[in-house]
Amino acid sequence: MSRAQQPSRRTVLTAAVAAAVATGAVPATAGAAQAAAGADPAQAPARPIDYHAWTTNHDWRCGTALGVRVVAGRRPGVEIGTAAGRTDYTDPHTGTTATWEFATWTSPVHRLAVPATEAIASWNAHTPEGTWLQVELQGTYSDGTATPWYVMGRWAAGDQDIKRTSVDDQSDGKSSIWTDTFAVDDAAGLRLASYRLRLTLYRRPGTTLTPTVWRLGAMGSDIPDRFTVPASAPGLDRELAVPRYSQEIHKGQYPEYDNGGEAWCSPTSSQMIVEYWGGRLTPQQLSWVDPSYADPQVDHAARYTYDFQYEGCGNWPFNAAYAATFDDIQGVVTRLASLSDLETLVAAGIPAITSQSFLKTELTGAGYGTSGHLMTVIGFTADGDVIANDPASPGDDAVRRVYLRREFENIWLRTKRYNASGKVASGTGGVCYLYFPAHPTPVQRKALAAVGVV
Repeated sequence: MSRAQQPSRRTVLTAAVAAAVATGAVPATAGAAQAAAGADPAQAPARPIDYHAWTTNHDWRCGTALGVRVVAGRRPGVEIGTAAGRTDYTDPHTGTTATWEFATWTSPVHRLAVPATEAIASWNAHTPEGTWLQVELQGTYSDGTATPWYVMGRWAAGDQDIKRTSVDDQSDGKSSIWTDTFAVDDAAGLRLASYRLRLTLYRRPGTTLTPTVWRLGAMGSDIPDRFTVPASAPGLDRELAVPRYSQEIHKGQYPEYDNGGEAWCSPTSSQMIVEYWGGRLTPQQLSWVDPSYADPQVDHAARYTYDFQYEGCGNWPFNAAYAATFDDIQGVVTRLASLSDLETLVAAGIPAITSQSFLKTELTGAGYGTSGHLMTVIGFTADGDVIANDPASPGDDAVRRVYLRREFENIWLRTKRYNASGKVASGTGGVCYLYFPAHPTPVQRKALAAVGVV
């Protein structure tokens, strides 16, 4: 399925929303029911989000290993020990079939604190040339039945051995995978109660090459269907010195990666924060980019986040994994519950990349509308307005924007909206990428824990 044909990540949920709007039905979640009844939003569950990860030596030893060994050190992880077997893989984007040795690690079952309508996996890994990995999710529904093993991504840092890819057409009639997101088909009832993740690590046969995975996790959430969200009170006046890059100056460059820079909001945002944390690309790494192009690191980020099935650079976990290929950087995909969460992070020196959709009239000063866009939140003004590095700007010097707090908060945190045709469309419900040091400071650890990331 081409990118143009592919439904959005929340298509199934949006269809349910449209039906509810048409029939006057009330969404069957506690938060939505309270909102519909006019109850105080403060009475709704405080955080309908559960992010969980496996990162420590103890975590990795609690999993089920088949051909995998645990590696200790400052960043514990798993890698191939003695391969469990061999398998053939035909790359759907090249038609090439190759034989690979493999090993697997399967996590313990994680029972979600919040039974979820959606789940997104993310990982941090090193995949030297000649290696790659696959991440799968298998869960149990609230009715006691099980999902199949769903492929959440086939990934390598490079693009020579395989083409990194999401996998379409995965469904069991109760849930489906939309690019990088597990979604329950009928959000009015069934929930994902628990899940486990499986890593399969691949290498060329007869070698000692191996991927190494340091972080594996998933975010499950049950965000109430909503057109508007409660307003939060301003609580921070701070701006972080994050590099500024425009995607628009890359229009027409390397159209094989999602038609060039005009669609590169996600990798452009990722590159800004990678460099904020000290990540740098070498001249050798950038040697493939036309030397006449400004900010070649943005072209590089686009190439190495590109999902060959989605035909775009906006695969959320692929962006987080790209960030983590730089020394001493971790990356996760999660949801935040409010702008107060963002303030907590910025106060600790951690910027965030947010995903949102809006009409031109809904975000004062943007000058455009979008069905999906990533930008980097780098601070807040004394009045509480959002300071963002918005890559959809005509040049690097125009990237810094100030957006009204109430407008930004609503377009980012809502799950449903009306598009330019007046039809019900989807919102991301607070999705964000968080990139932070491999070894956070105590202040950073406290801030991350406050928003559910440990």
